[in-house]
Amino acid sequence: MAKLSGGQAAVDSLKAEDVRHVFGLIGSATMEMFDALYDASSISFIGVHDERTGTHMADGYARASGLPGVILAGQNGPGATNLVTGLAQAKAAFSPVVSIAGSLSTEHIYRDAFQEVDQQALFQPITKKTWTLTQTARVPEMFREAFRVAMTPRKGPVQINLPRDVLSATADFGNFQKPQDYRTQDVPAGSKSGIKAAAEMLRKADRPVIVTGGGIKNTGGQAQALALAEALNAPIVTAPGHGDAIAFGHPLNAGQMGPRGNPVASRLVKEADVILALGTRLGFNSTFYSYDNINKDAAIIQIELEPTAIGRYFPVAIGIWADAPTAAEQLRHALGTLEQRAHAKAWTEALMQERAGYLEQRDRDADMTPHPIQPSGLFKTLRDVLPKDAAITMDAGTLCLQATDALNYHEPRSLFTPLDFGLVGFSFACGLGVKIARPDRPVVSLMGDGGFGMTLSELSTAVDHGINTVTVVMNNRCWGAEKAYQRDFFGERYIGADISSPAFDKVAELYGAAGFRAERISEVGEVMEAAINCGKPAVVDIAVDPSALYSFRRDSFKHRTK
Repeated sequence: MAKLSGGQAAVDSLKAEDVRHVFGLIGSATMEMFDALYDASSISFIGVHDERTGTHMADGYARASGLPGVILAGQNGPGATNLVTGLAQAKAAFSPVVSIAGSLSTEHIYRDAFQEVDQQALFQPITKKTWTLTQTARVPEMFREAFRVAMTPRKGPVQINLPRDVLSATADFGNFQKPQDYRTQDVPAGSKSGIKAAAEMLRKADRPVIVTGGGIKNTGGQAQALALAEALNAPIVTAPGHGDAIAFGHPLNAGQMGPRGNPVASRLVKEADVILALGTRLGFNSTFYSYDNINKDAAIIQIELEPTAIGRYFPVAIGIWADAPTAAEQLRHALGTLEQRAHAKAWTEALMQERAGYLEQRDRDADMTPHPIQPSGLFKTLRDVLPKDAAITMDAGTLCLQATDALNYHEPRSLFTPLDFGLVGFSFACGLGVKIARPDRPVVSLMGDGGFGMTLSELSTAVDHGINTVTVVMNNRCWGAEKAYQRDFFGERYIGADISSPAFDKVAELYGAAGFRAERISEVGEVMEAAINCGKPAVVDIAVDPSALYSFRRDSFKHRTK
């Protein structure tokens, strides 16, 4: 037994979880915890300039590593409220972020004290679970519970509120449990009856399609999914934002489906007679919840680790509660050796030809106008120059949405987007977290000028900690998505759409980072290669045609077209 403060017990709990990095912003409410971190040589503290962006870093770290990402907001009240956007984003992405914030001393609660806010109520809707500690002796117990909940499928963010008096008080503590002492690593397999029925349906399918999502990407299940696809000789499409679930170069990979995907993948799902939804909800970004984007007559086999997701948006013929890679392997064995079926073979060969033609046409159609730079020309250049092992992060917004299926992802966990939360201001900070998790890979973050303007103060964090990512600012001097809606549906009645920004390459240099600029398409390849190889955090300011806008949510404005 050892007598420790609550702050020391909190840090020892992080050590027991083998936490290597803590993102955070210091504050007086958690000074006992920060003081304990000073002596924690196994934990690297990465000081950030805003709790929101620090949460995005923890989110990126968690998604890239598969481990929990930890953010520490040192101050109660405003320090805690700044976490809200980042945690809501992490929840939408099922990202295991463990968020810790200082909290008001218990004797001051409900007295309108300095920086008082009901943090328990604040965080409950945007986390899997929120705790406010009441006893110092229970710090290890609550931290274990927080990590357990964050890492239990479906994973997601949690919040721990630590009152000042709980952190400063002392208690006697024994050994701190390791994850293997209290957390199961097992995942459920599919039922024998469900697997047998699914295998039989797939065996008889004329036009089978496999839709993969986060349940394959985030579990490292590419090999199992591809083995099943090859056995069935069936094409694979990916859910938007998970275009890296299957390596770009595999011949059965048709790319991302749905309203924000490509026409080849989208057509497959509209024409398939059997759809195997493998680790995907068939949610908003994939379908807009509409049979406009999925064949109403198709039989759907849905395999999901979250049982409440099965059949939630579309009725299923067969629903299987299981870990997606495990069930894919079960299906592969249940199918046995399949004879080549002429009808399925013709379906798949047609896909391969159409996919190859689409990719060739994509390059031919790229607008290489020298100036102003067009998005399609920029994306073609990026396809040509980005290393195959690059990890790419993106914001929301019209240019990033155009880029999502316009770039190539050559291995899983190469694409990190806001997904269903649609957040602007995410990409740069997320990329810093991805780079911490994967220092061996180049990390390239795409943003618009508006989103980068929200978060550029974290250039100090990148420089101070040597986090060498490349941020590509697609500078079109406007809030592009909204300006497109005003142009297409509101008679070009622009309000609040146009913005001004400094020269971001020069701003980067003032922070001590490397700055690059491209105003002509011929300059992009050269400056990108220089940025990737410069050995410093880098910002590439690229002047993109302000009129090259696209309205993605046309369904939202159908009433304006009548």
